[in-house]
Amino acid sequence: MTAASTTKTANADSTARPSGFPIIVIGASAGGQSALGALIAQLPADFPAAILIVHHMAATSSNDAMLRMLAGKGNLPCKQAIQHGVIKRGCIYLAQPDHHLMISQGKTLVTKGARENRSRPAIDPLFRSAAIEFGNRVIGVILTGYLDDGTSGMDVIRRCGGICVVQDPADAAYPDMPQNVLNHVKVDHCVPLAEMGSLLTRLALGERGAPIPVPGDIAVEAKIAERVLSDLESVEFLGTQVPFNCPGCGGVLWQMKLGKHLRFRCHTGHAYTAATLLAEQTAKMEETLWVALRMFEENKNLLVKMGAEGTASPSYVERVEQSNIHIQRIKAMLHSNTANTDPLP
Repeated sequence: MTAASTTKTANADSTARPSGFPIIVIGASAGGQSALGALIAQLPADFPAAILIVHHMAATSSNDAMLRMLAGKGNLPCKQAIQHGVIKRGCIYLAQPDHHLMISQGKTLVTKGARENRSRPAIDPLFRSAAIEFGNRVIGVILTGYLDDGTSGMDVIRRCGGICVVQDPADAAYPDMPQNVLNHVKVDHCVPLAEMGSLLTRLALGERGAPIPVPGDIAVEAKIAERVLSDLESVEFLGTQVPFNCPGCGGVLWQMKLGKHLRFRCHTGHAYTAATLLAEQTAKMEETLWVALRMFEENKNLLVKMGAEGTASPSYVERVEQSNIHIQRIKAMLHSNTANTDPLP
């Protein structure tokens, strides 16, 4: 399927979305467990919408503690999302560790696709797929967290006729994520966590406007995230090639054309905002510095050993001194990086 045919299909199917209850998609990162518990505790047992949650977590973590916490604090059943799971009103679905959570043909889709914004699960793929599937019945929510995963997804929800809600940054343990949404997207509601439960209940019961056709670029990005599309034509449809390499695979990056939020993609599916690209580049630079430090230290140690055994050339002392200079410079750079690196999301 080409990018052009995807665009035509998206526009043709925009009025054929499944009808029924609203879908609420929630993204959270640092500080998210506490925030999610406080929010879910506010929702009534007869809550009229389904809730899908992406919470940034380590690939080796487990959802068990989060599921128990959400079930214990709230009135709604909470389960880990599964492949092709049926989405039911009044249920909470939590993304699996190290897997993206999306919606396809009205059911949950669980994939090991390329990371977006350094994360898997990432918030943007869920928000994007929900907007395509449910359009004006989607309510997007961004809670506490570092950096800006979710900003692009919220813009997609807005462009597809959904409602955008963010936690008041002043109320968030880590205000970056909600603040970045406010900086780039025209949100409908910005409220403290204590008011969000009642707001979501009102919004879920409210009327919806007319459906909006899915823009072509959104449809193409959704297909890439599902691993249906992964080719040059797709990314060239979405953006313009730039002189940066993808930290995830080493491929070329394309700068996205649409939106005020500066974003990049590679043809294999990795996606970055400018902030997450910079953070990932910094992490790769640090990794390279550690490798260089090890190699210089090994080189110095070998020279010293050769000198002690009388097998080195007369210039070995000078070479040891040069290695020491490089070692100290690299250590200084590593120390500077440690002091100034942004926290991980």
